[in-house]
Amino acid sequence: MSNGTYYEVLARKYRPQNFSELAGQEHVSRTLQNAIDSGRVAHAFLFTGARGVGKTSTARIMAKTLNCERGITHEPCNICPQCIEITKGTSTDVFEIDGASNNGVDDVRDLRDNIKYLPSHSRYRIIIIDEVHMLSTNAFNALLKTLEEPPEHVKFIFATTEPHKLPVTILSRCQRFDFKRVTLPKIIARLREIAGKESVTISDTSLALIARKGDGSMRDSLTAFDQVLAFCGNSVSDEDVATLLGAIDRRLLAEISAAVFAGDTQTVLAGVKQVDLVGYNMRQFCQELIEHFRNLLVIRSVKKPEEILDLTAAELEELHKQSLHISTLDIQRRLTLFIKAESEMAYASFPRLIVEMALLKAALLAPLVPIQELIEKIKSLETAAVHTPSLPWEAARGTSAPAAQQGEPPASSARPSHTAHTTAAVPAQTGGHTDWGRFVAFVNDQERLIGSVLEHGSPVKQETGLIEIGFPAGSYYLTAAQEAEFIADVQVLARTFTGVETVIRVKAIETGFADAPLSLAEKKKNDAEQLQEELKREVENHPVVKEAERVFGSTITDVRHY
Repeated sequence: MSNGTYYEVLARKYRPQNFSELAGQEHVSRTLQNAIDSGRVAHAFLFTGARGVGKTSTARIMAKTLNCERGITHEPCNICPQCIEITKGTSTDVFEIDGASNNGVDDVRDLRDNIKYLPSHSRYRIIIIDEVHMLSTNAFNALLKTLEEPPEHVKFIFATTEPHKLPVTILSRCQRFDFKRVTLPKIIARLREIAGKESVTISDTSLALIARKGDGSMRDSLTAFDQVLAFCGNSVSDEDVATLLGAIDRRLLAEISAAVFAGDTQTVLAGVKQVDLVGYNMRQFCQELIEHFRNLLVIRSVKKPEEILDLTAAELEELHKQSLHISTLDIQRRLTLFIKAESEMAYASFPRLIVEMALLKAALLAPLVPIQELIEKIKSLETAAVHTPSLPWEAARGTSAPAAQQGEPPASSARPSHTAHTTAAVPAQTGGHTDWGRFVAFVNDQERLIGSVLEHGSPVKQETGLIEIGFPAGSYYLTAAQEAEFIADVQVLARTFTGVETVIRVKAIETGFADAPLSLAEKKKNDAEQLQEELKREVENHPVVKEAERVFGSTITDVRHY
């Protein structure tokens, strides 16, 4: 109430009163008008679609069309008493029922009893049930028989945002009309028309922000427009609209994306700071970034993006300019980063940090080399390889059967083989290391668990009838080897291996004990490390590898022997 007068909100004041005013639902209007003109009007209709797209308005227009005093026509006159009563919601023959608050079986039974009577002063009794999916199962069952065989003077119009919740038995008895989300240009055109009638000065940029806030709903867009007019009056500025609606200025998105492709990290982070200063939700900002990069990708990928993207002509033109020197692959790589960041923000404690990290990664992405250029470089590398000797182990592999079978580089004069390392002699007083290695190999064949412990022991003394084994002090292997059962088992295995009774002694040795040779496990580790170092030196110095580094501008990070 203001100055004793009632203010009617824009969504009610400019509600469509005939089919021609129904924006964005031309396919529904045309079908219903054709049905009316041809006399093929069904007894039950189901209008489905998102909120605020015109379902209930269409139901009222349909009711006026059927009951208009000037006759059944494809447009109501809106001036006869019947049309006026339906518009005001006071008609005694048109019942508008909220399915959410009248969802019980008793409500439907009362309705079923009332529709038996002829209309008081109209052609039809018309039952409009909004949010019909809210009816209970018993209510649907009570309605089913009437819906299947209704009186000739009754028409049903159901509206719902969730048709999947309706029983199949109800769906099969209705003509279904799916209402689309209203496109952005059509919402903007309607808002521009209303702005003219209300004498409001507003730019197309502001209208686009308001329309986008509605997300395809004409009613939500008009509600947002009402809010803007309440704040700004009849002169609306772009800055006020962006602040009031909490919307990100499209120009800021364009600046941030341009900075990302230019690698300008300073501008990127300054843009995030600006978003944070106005208190905008960081996850929503990330979603708008995703939408912006998706728009760029579509523009670079199809010939007619205006048929796919819900954007104004000015926005399309701006995106066209920005996408001129950007490849689809560059856009895709960055879009993947933002999608991953958005999914991580659901439960994040620092959403701004996640957005900043994603934007910095996007700005610092190394450019990809075109595939044709890579192919040319590979060809040049192949040409160089033809005139270059193979890697040493590759050359030897064809002449060494054991190495070829095992997938190992063979022994060469430049590098001792693994076998040579494991059979190196030990001091005479401790016995040959080869004997110890053979004994452990024998134990492994007989008792794998015992052998796995002996591999970590050093043959401190090894002579006929006696083997003294040292294990690192405090180790698990020392504890296991000192058990009486373990020593007894090793004695049996040693007697079998040597043919004589052999005493087994276990002692603790300190790390680096000079008189003890390396254990087999230590020897294997040292051999592997030495082999890896030699392989690395050979790879680094090989002409083919050096040429690959030169051609691709790369460096060796790891060398693996398979």
